[in-house]
Amino acid sequence: MLACSLLLALALPCAGATTPATGVTPGTGSTMGETANQAADALFAGFTDRWMAADPNAATASNYFSGPQQALLDRQITGRDAASRHARVALAREGLQAVQALDRAALDEGRQLSVQLMQQQLQQVVDSARHEHLRFPLQQMSGANVSLPNLLTVIHPLASADNLDSYLARLALLPVHMDQATAQARAMADNGVLPPDFIIDATLAQMQQFIAPAAGDNPLVTTLAERGARIDGLAQGQHAAAVETATALVRDAVYPAWQRAIAELQRQRPLSNSDAGVWRLEGGADYYAAQLKNFTSTTLIAEEIHAIGLREVETIQAQMDRLLRQLGRSEGSVNARIAQLKQDLAYPDTDAGHAAIMADINRYMADADSRAARFFDLLPRTPVVAQPYPRYRWAAAAASYTPPPLDGSRPGVFQMPLRPERLTNFGLRTLTYHEAVPGHHYQLALAVENRQIPRFRQVRAFGGTAAFSEGWALYAEQLAADDGWYEGDVEGLLGQLDAALFRARRLVVDTGLHAKRWTRQQAIDYGIPPSEVDRYVVNPGQATAYMIGKLEIIRLRDKAEAALGSKFDLRQFHNVVLTTGVVPLPLLEQRIDAWIAQAQS
Repeated sequence: MLACSLLLALALPCAGATTPATGVTPGTGSTMGETANQAADALFAGFTDRWMAADPNAATASNYFSGPQQALLDRQITGRDAASRHARVALAREGLQAVQALDRAALDEGRQLSVQLMQQQLQQVVDSARHEHLRFPLQQMSGANVSLPNLLTVIHPLASADNLDSYLARLALLPVHMDQATAQARAMADNGVLPPDFIIDATLAQMQQFIAPAAGDNPLVTTLAERGARIDGLAQGQHAAAVETATALVRDAVYPAWQRAIAELQRQRPLSNSDAGVWRLEGGADYYAAQLKNFTSTTLIAEEIHAIGLREVETIQAQMDRLLRQLGRSEGSVNARIAQLKQDLAYPDTDAGHAAIMADINRYMADADSRAARFFDLLPRTPVVAQPYPRYRWAAAAASYTPPPLDGSRPGVFQMPLRPERLTNFGLRTLTYHEAVPGHHYQLALAVENRQIPRFRQVRAFGGTAAFSEGWALYAEQLAADDGWYEGDVEGLLGQLDAALFRARRLVVDTGLHAKRWTRQQAIDYGIPPSEVDRYVVNPGQATAYMIGKLEIIRLRDKAEAALGSKFDLRQFHNVVLTTGVVPLPLLEQRIDAWIAQAQS
């Protein structure tokens, strides 16, 4: 039964917050069931409110609150210092205690799944803290040097005068938080935890490019200038004054903070070496095992994942070889022939070429929307837009998707790096299906819009499951191929297979780097671009989630089809997967099994 005093302590909503509907009908079988369901709802709502109030970045990204409380959080930045990190873990422990006090047996099925998910995710927060000292706070993919500008240039709203003012308040805080990251990097280095030298080089290059323009030309200022100019109702001169203030802040405070971080990395550079994998760090093997568990949500170990990758690579390369021969491309390795095809389908590295690739992405998104209608009867209400990354991120960034906030005030955003090797039409359709339609946008925007699940699941408050979210995006790629979207387009189909081959190689390379002591060059020689290898180096295990997730979703679809026979409906299967939200793969299987049983009855 529920420990009521503990629940009440955790479930009091913050001022200005609204208690979210779970969308699950309270149990009616007994008073005990109704009480247990209500207690679970109170915990989901109240604890998530507390969690999000302590994470201004996430609150802004989802527009979680409303009114004065959201406005206040939009002026803050989530702390990076040790005290903030410790407070996060302590709060997770409180949540775990409250979850464990719930009377699970009396809960209905939907709430039981939510309780399982909440417990697993909070436990992961607690467990992950053991390896915090091995995660680099300054790095080219997701370090403070990337996430802090992204908070303002992509996530922060700019639709009102208040948003304009809060943008400046947040901008003024960037140096403090950058200095926190620099201090953490310095402490780690003093304890012998250093990034590889090539990661330091990539990060330095990115950071130096960020501060190279005049302050007024930095994305932190140009974003305010461009988006702020579209705000209605500003007082005369208010926009110009805001741009002037932002320019001064970037010049006098932000750039010096970046220069201090650059100086720290330059200090570390001669102390580092080129060893790529986490095996080189004390506790690195345990860290990598935990990362594999977190990212795949399975019990697969590095050796097993490596073997799956080798198997998939062999199968996919054989398929690609046959298609390349159909195009008359029979000489050389698959890698060499694909490299030539990418070059033959390249866009020019000019403003016109950049505009052309973005236009083609928009065309592919529109085409995918019309094609997907026969497989999906649940579609996001929120649109998705495609845009290039700011130029300083082109060298290292991977294509990505940012989901919309709860109120739909911002669309889903598909961002694309426009460095030369990405300027090709080869594989562009597949990338669009992955990042936007029917991939991440269908999955994550629908989760945000789904009021039938608690809000912590809508906004992935306590973390996501990469194997599910990335596995779905790869599944979407495969669905398009299986349905003949590439009919008459052998080059396009080769692009889909090349994307699958890339994810299969990731299984081999990620485990190779971190468990088998591969060098960076070995990974590059295996067919992975240098910027991608560097991505796996700073985020061990993440690259294994994609293919493992895809294979599991396909297995569950085949399992359901075999069990239901003529009763199987692919649209219903997709409905079940997408309305579940982002959960670990074992919980997804539970949901699919329940659907199969219901459909059979």
